[in-house]
Amino acid sequence: AQPLWLKAVVAAGGLGLIVLELWWFLGSRPRAADAAGTGDGPQEISITVGAGYEPGRIRVQSGRPLRLIFHRVNPSGCVDRVLFPDYHRSLDLPLNARTTIDLPAQRPGRYPFHCGMNMVRGEIEVVGE
Repeated sequence: AQPLWLKAVVAAGGLGLIVLELWWFLGSRPRAADAAGTGDGPQEISITVGAGYEPGRIRVQSGRPLRLIFHRVNPSGCVDRVLFPDYHRSLDLPLNARTTIDLPAQRPGRYPFHCGMNMVRGEIEVVGE
């Protein structure tokens, strides 16, 4: 039989890991990075695909198209594709390559994107001028 204090430590550690996992997948929100662009051309930003999307939240101006440049460095099959449900678009992400997708202008709002398994997520935040 295990001592009671050891059972309490193991239970507390397990509970702590569950809380951390819930925060990671449901509660953590990455800082927003602004897409760059001038004139009438598309706003543009590069996203590194590692353990997640970096940056994971992109802030863009409404009324202007957006160009996302993905660079996948993670060999996991989970992140070999990115889906944009609100745009009805998807993009295959070859390993160690830069892949570009152009998205049309949108109204202000939040537009999520995610890997094929919906475990790695990001967000496009469209703000008004």
